[in-house]
Amino acid sequence: MFSTVLVANRGEIAVRVIRTLRELGIRSVAVFSDADADARHVREADTAVRIGPEAAAESYLSVERLLDAARRTGAEAVHPGYGFLAENAVFAQACADAGLAFIGPPAAAISLMGDKIRAKETVKAAGVPVVPGSSGSGLTDAELAAAAAQIGTPVLLKPSAGGGGKGMRLVRDAAVLAEEIAAARREAKSSFGDDTLLVERWVDRPRHIEIQVLADAHGNVVHLGERECSLQRRHQKVIEEAPSVLLDEKTRAAMGAAAVEAARSCGYVGAGTVEFIVPGGDPSSYYFMEMNTRLQVEHPVTELITGLDLVEQQLRVAAGAPLGFGQDDVRLTGHAVEARVCAEDPARGFLPSGGTVLALSEPSGGAVRTDSGLTAGVPVGSAYDPMLSKVIAYGPDRASALRLLRGALADTVILGVQTNAGFLRRLLAHPDVVSGNLDTGLVERDLPALLPEGVPGEVYAAAALLAAASAAESAAPVRAPGGAAAWTDPFGAADGWRLGGTPAWTVRHFRLPGQDPVTVRARPHGSGTELLLAPAEGAGDAGDGGDGAGRHPVRARIVDRSGDVVTVELDGVTHRFSHAASPEGVWLGRDGDSWHVQDHDPVAAGGSAGTGADTLAAPMPGTVTVVKVAVGDRVVAGQSLLVVEAMKMEHVISAPHAGTVTELDVTPGSTVAMDQVLAVVTAEAGEEAA
Repeated sequence: MFSTVLVANRGEIAVRVIRTLRELGIRSVAVFSDADADARHVREADTAVRIGPEAAAESYLSVERLLDAARRTGAEAVHPGYGFLAENAVFAQACADAGLAFIGPPAAAISLMGDKIRAKETVKAAGVPVVPGSSGSGLTDAELAAAAAQIGTPVLLKPSAGGGGKGMRLVRDAAVLAEEIAAARREAKSSFGDDTLLVERWVDRPRHIEIQVLADAHGNVVHLGERECSLQRRHQKVIEEAPSVLLDEKTRAAMGAAAVEAARSCGYVGAGTVEFIVPGGDPSSYYFMEMNTRLQVEHPVTELITGLDLVEQQLRVAAGAPLGFGQDDVRLTGHAVEARVCAEDPARGFLPSGGTVLALSEPSGGAVRTDSGLTAGVPVGSAYDPMLSKVIAYGPDRASALRLLRGALADTVILGVQTNAGFLRRLLAHPDVVSGNLDTGLVERDLPALLPEGVPGEVYAAAALLAAASAAESAAPVRAPGGAAAWTDPFGAADGWRLGGTPAWTVRHFRLPGQDPVTVRARPHGSGTELLLAPAEGAGDAGDGGDGAGRHPVRARIVDRSGDVVTVELDGVTHRFSHAASPEGVWLGRDGDSWHVQDHDPVAAGGSAGTGADTLAAPMPGTVTVVKVAVGDRVVAGQSLLVVEAMKMEHVISAPHAGTVTELDVTPGSTVAMDQVLAVVTAEAGEEAA
């Protein structure tokens, strides 16, 4: 076994790999860019090496700097995690040439399976069924369009390199095919450095099933069952589980055998995943899509139902050891479900978010596992992937695992950064998800029902209570008789303190502007600037109730006292408020004190506070990659004007109405902040401002 391993990645996957290295007694080496100097993976590794500035191209994607870090620290092997260079054949070969073990498959297997076109041809020759689509590599835009016309819409455009849904475009209208091809090429080039595309037939209401395989250098290949990855948004997985409720034992065995043959066909070694598209109405008609030649984001669900540590298996195989078990030894026990927590704002069209992690609470232990790269006080920027952590729950059956995961997400607090945790919890309670009636289009079809409607009354109540508590704490202390030192009368503090330690629950009644009255029970939690709220007695259980519909306690926290800002978290959604004394709003206490609480962030998706209807502002911090217009150009409503990229995602900025571009403040390559003015489109006479 190796004595020192360099982890060529960041975030939660780096922390997860370091955990197994520590358990095996192997020295870990972390690498970091300037943006990650104080990141969790840097703190947890045995040693860490700076490899460059924030830009990934000059740090995490630099083969030379990674190899130099390995040389300087005496590493014998490199674990690439996933993303960045994990599926880069050049990097794998460079490691081998430098005498380093690459903890992954051989460069030839990465090259073959990384080219989706060659991969399909290879596994097809091995007898594995494939999705109908274009053939040949390096197709021009015209050739792609011709192949799409021959297949017939709807079709799916896919980058030949890479994965993770980046660069994929579902095209239902042939009229927009040219524009979608151009957008797919840009995103593929940005994400993978290769803009080669292929086109495939789109299978309506498909299910995405993948098979985990393990192979050693001695010719042994096994599969570890399947994972259901059908819950997706914009072709990005959001919830994964194992096993799938769709497959019976016969179909599971057949798909597993096909995955093993696919791995053998390319000389695979290590942990990998063979992905299939499966018609929901006919699971026996499955098609090979691609093979991911790395550890998958969702690997923990397989670990939980098999009892295997996949990173440990990768290390042993890379060190030359044979697999210590055969196919007949693999047992699938229980059920596991994983949710990906990302820095994005569902209320603003899932735009990437950012900020500093002001307070952090992540569930872990027992049947719940959290793989995370977060620590309190660390900023989350826009330079890297938006995934922050993964919350995984295990149960004896699917219903138990779903219930545990919903509760764990409600207990996940990442104050200061808006996340999708609340959205994920609502998705897990969706009737079709609970019943197992899944397909890859479910999230998009039912998206409006999965988004929050306004701000719950309990959140306003929590903000008002904290505002009052903050004012009470900042009041002048009582002067002791005879000029003694200042002190605060403990019996005058409205903090719920009582003998015995645990603060008492206090019933509070609120009259909310524009909402129904709210009655809650409140008590301090942790410090004096944090509290919990729960429904009043008889108003519902504060627990999950077994079906995900119950209300969990609200966790609220003062995070910026000087600016009178209150941050409140409820069920994975963060709300920010300002507060000031006012004769209007919520009544607090019996003395008639009144507090006015209003939304502190009035910015709506696609617009900016304080800007007119003509003004286009950046909906997220990022980089302008495309500018399609110039000052003086006349545009029509909905016309694409600019493209802003952040966290490996593109966002198109469109004209709000017909008019003339009278101001353009950015150029390709410009770095922009959220709500920064990008352009102004002055409406033509008679046009309604959008």
